[in-house]
Amino acid sequence: MWAQVALAYVVDLAIGDPKKIPHPVQLIGLLITFLEGKFLKDGLERERKRFLGVVLVVIVVGAAASVTWGIVKLSFLANTTFGYVVSVWLISTTIATRGLMDRAREIAVCLKNGDLKEAKEKVAGIVGRDTDKMKRRDVVRATIESVAENSVDGVIAPILYALIGGPALAMAYRAANTLDSMVGYKNEKYEDFGWAAARFDDILNYIPARLSVMILAIAALLCRKSAVKAIKVAIRDSKHHASPNSGLPEAAVAGANDLRLGGTNYYGGIPRKTNFIGDGKGALTHRNINEVIWLIFVASAITILLARAIIFAISYVKIAI
Repeated sequence: MWAQVALAYVVDLAIGDPKKIPHPVQLIGLLITFLEGKFLKDGLERERKRFLGVVLVVIVVGAAASVTWGIVKLSFLANTTFGYVVSVWLISTTIATRGLMDRAREIAVCLKNGDLKEAKEKVAGIVGRDTDKMKRRDVVRATIESVAENSVDGVIAPILYALIGGPALAMAYRAANTLDSMVGYKNEKYEDFGWAAARFDDILNYIPARLSVMILAIAALLCRKSAVKAIKVAIRDSKHHASPNSGLPEAAVAGANDLRLGGTNYYGGIPRKTNFIGDGKGALTHRNINEVIWLIFVASAITILLARAIIFAISYVKIAI
């Protein structure tokens, strides 16, 4: 399975998500939208909303896993080589290293060229906060925070789940993550209906988020950044984040690159203040975005290589026994 995941990782880096090819996540999103329209009606009681939210998670995640397993199984029955190709492609669609880096790089280029308006339009596509009144430093901070958080659910976690359970488990994880991004909000509409999706996503990301601190620290060392500070800030400041998981990679990135993240964000015109993450005192610029992009890329490669090293060690121990 490691070879398939490694090839899928390379495929993602090489071609990303071609716009002309239907992406599984888009299909998952359509299913979620359809089921939400069927389930979420006005006047539902809280308990009913929560129950239907659980049903939504079971159907979407179950469908993603079973359909993926079926496609892979049929592909291998048709032809072994074809089965491997399909398996590799499906895993590659759950990994977003290329897409994550490309989106961040586009924003960095806009800022470098002095096009703040375009930068704000692009950052609006990756964050849920208000962007119209952002200043340059706000755009940089939002981009870095998004890239850091997504280093887990877009890179490290899908790779780990693919290594454990192949395309089916990786796609199940991606379905859970998509559910959280679509209905896992703490607002009047989704607080109860999206509760199960949000909690399930937290559970699935619990271990990957904590492994990410170690992986990002190793990446920091290779990038001549501070591995010690990455770990220190992650332990100290990750609790300042609203998410039990997202704060860990964000704090590790802030520590490694000597940045200060967090602060005040606006949602629907309403300010939401959080404690700062990291000790950085300098101004945030597009160069910081490029440094974080490189750090995340190195971390993604480390995830693949570390998995291979662990598999080799386990095999060696079995032989020795």
